[in-house]
Amino acid sequence: MNRWLAAGSLLLAGQCALVIALYWPQVFDPPEVGAPQFSSFTPDAVDEIYVGDEYDNETLLLRAGQRWLLPELENLPADGDMVAKLLQALTRGDTTWPVAESVAARQRFQVANYYYQRRVQLLGEGEVLGTFLLGTSPGFRKIHVRNASQDAIYTIAFNTFDAPGHSGTWLDRRLLQVRTPLSITADSYSLHWQDGQWRSGMGRQPDERELEALLAALRNLQVDGIADGDRQRDLAQAEAELVLQVESLGASVSLELFTLGGHHYIFSSEYPLFFTISAYDYERLTDIDFRLISGERMRDEQ
Repeated sequence: MNRWLAAGSLLLAGQCALVIALYWPQVFDPPEVGAPQFSSFTPDAVDEIYVGDEYDNETLLLRAGQRWLLPELENLPADGDMVAKLLQALTRGDTTWPVAESVAARQRFQVANYYYQRRVQLLGEGEVLGTFLLGTSPGFRKIHVRNASQDAIYTIAFNTFDAPGHSGTWLDRRLLQVRTPLSITADSYSLHWQDGQWRSGMGRQPDERELEALLAALRNLQVDGIADGDRQRDLAQAEAELVLQVESLGASVSLELFTLGGHHYIFSSEYPLFFTISAYDYERLTDIDFRLISGERMRDEQ
């Protein structure tokens, strides 16, 4: 009886040891001196970025001086803040303690070469600097990531949706903003900055509130996206409801506003494509009272 009891105790102890070995959190020693770093370059070294998602979509971003461009969208400007956020997350030096490095963990955290949520390849001067696989999120604003050339899996402060695989999502929504206009001309009014003040084409002083509303609309103008292919063709043949000629320091731009199919669009002479805009931004530009802005009528007049 004692012999069977002893054998059973040994078997139970073995099973407990096996469970502990399988499920006890893995502990990793700090990387040895000379071990490969998660990334060994700075954001300034990167001039080309490929971002692919789990649905085989892929987009390309190219550096041009201090800007990032979208070649697939006629070299429209990309959102520089989005690009900087991605590069900083992948090149910062505090990812020194891996959370796992097994083949099974790669699949579980979705950072395998064949199974990932995002695949980001960074190039500099035509050479690949690093390929990174972004996976699941272990917590708020954190994701698992693996350098494709290494086994170690880390967590970094980032959100997967901030690295989209579609070019349109990288678009700089502020690309049409006019920060310091010097002259604004529409069909029914014109304004010019002269001798430190705004004057209408008739030499009158525009209503202050109406003027500020127009300037704020130009300063804060944001596009929602790019009109699709069929709509691009339709808009190219449509007549604009409002055309604004705006001059600023070193630049002159024409802004054309359209309404088609219940949606609002804008075209800038600086770029080859039509953009979608919100009803709010559209109305801020088109609802300007020409008599107030030209100084023909005072706001308190009935």
